[in-house]
Amino acid sequence: MSATNTGQAGAAYPPGERVQIFEVSTLYGAATIAAALDAGQFGRRGSARRVLLVSNNAAVPETASGLDEMTGWRRIAARFDQVVDWNETISPHHPSDWGPADRDAPLWERLLRTRWGIGDGPVELAVESVHAKPASALAVIFGDADVHVYADGLMSYGPTRDKLPPETSIRVRRLLHLDLVPGLRPLLLAEHEVPSEVVPNDAFRAVLDEISAQHEPAVAEAGAGAKVAVILGQYLAALDILTAREEEALHERMLRGAAAAGFRAVVFKPHPTAPAQYSRVLEKAAAEAGVRLTVLDTPMLAETVFDHLKPGLVVGCFSTAMLTASVYYGVPIARVSTKLLLDRITPYQNSNRIPLTIVDLLVPDLEKAKAGEVVTARADAAERVAPLVRTVGFCMQAKTNPGLRGEAEAWLDAHLNETTWRYFKRARLTALALPGGFASGITRQLPGGGTALRIARKVRKATLRNK
Repeated sequence: MSATNTGQAGAAYPPGERVQIFEVSTLYGAATIAAALDAGQFGRRGSARRVLLVSNNAAVPETASGLDEMTGWRRIAARFDQVVDWNETISPHHPSDWGPADRDAPLWERLLRTRWGIGDGPVELAVESVHAKPASALAVIFGDADVHVYADGLMSYGPTRDKLPPETSIRVRRLLHLDLVPGLRPLLLAEHEVPSEVVPNDAFRAVLDEISAQHEPAVAEAGAGAKVAVILGQYLAALDILTAREEEALHERMLRGAAAAGFRAVVFKPHPTAPAQYSRVLEKAAAEAGVRLTVLDTPMLAETVFDHLKPGLVVGCFSTAMLTASVYYGVPIARVSTKLLLDRITPYQNSNRIPLTIVDLLVPDLEKAKAGEVVTARADAAERVAPLVRTVGFCMQAKTNPGLRGEAEAWLDAHLNETTWRYFKRARLTALALPGGFASGITRQLPGGGTALRIARKVRKATLRNK
């Protein structure tokens, strides 16, 4: 993807013109930004030059589908004055790895301003995952820019993964997020007292409708005839959570569960980087279950599939698209194998733990329930999940969220049981001297956190030896 705009990349624009740079790596994220623009959350159109900076963060970008290949991309890109390819800009470096040395930041800023033709005016950044590259690299290069963070998925409800440099944190103005669990407030950036702002549901749904308006023959063919169930792949093997064979088995369970729920047509929407053999395993399972299977490997949003097919059920593990199906399309959803993944993901601080926790608590288990439900239509969804999310969030990042300790202790004292143990690890509770940890009552009374933890670990090791 080359730099494009209404004129030419590198063209001169009025001196001092304000520039807004929007960094995106997914079409879902770009849709979130588009909805925020349409809702006026970045000012009126024409008040600033808008640059869409596209980053392909796949492990091997050359083998992954680019955003400009995805259904509906042009409709999103049309909202911007210029589209720039970050991979091309920093080639041969990888977007997830490269960042400038602090001393080189002024040189890079001058270079990018000249190359992108954005002049010498003030810059605003809208980025995802401000603690990670490429967003953190942009924050260093444009060291005076105000920073707006947008979160396009369930991870925004969890704590900030890494500590932000003070020179970045003081410039973060707000967190924009989708209301995927209506009323639930994000923990992301809460330690910096960054205000959160919801991207309006109607604006986001309008953007999704705009994207899905592009005709996709493959989707139309998949929806012909019987009511369908959609199963979502996530490529968990790439995250080293499951093996490839275990993930194949997970998809097979989803298909068989949908068949058991009465669906005779199933559409599989694989992750864009999923290997082809996943589809072949499903084809065999579908034949055995008497189900018509369609694999949609065209690069498109899962939401486009929901809009065209009007499915009777969406099945997944902890994909954000499950909650999107519930919130924006009113489709019943169901989960498979979240308990296994809660046990598998490491370290405990893994950011996927919060999406897993939310889905596990709110979404019915496909293999135990007769069918899914529109879980986010429940008025108490946020109330049910918020205390658990805040407790898990404290356990994940206790140092950055010390104010949550009292709340976490109270919740664990009152609610830790056989059902809720899946969300915690005894070693983690022990290390934090929390209820449920080994000898937690003793460690909380001992003076000095280091001493308490050393004693607790010695006692635990002795106990394990004597078992």
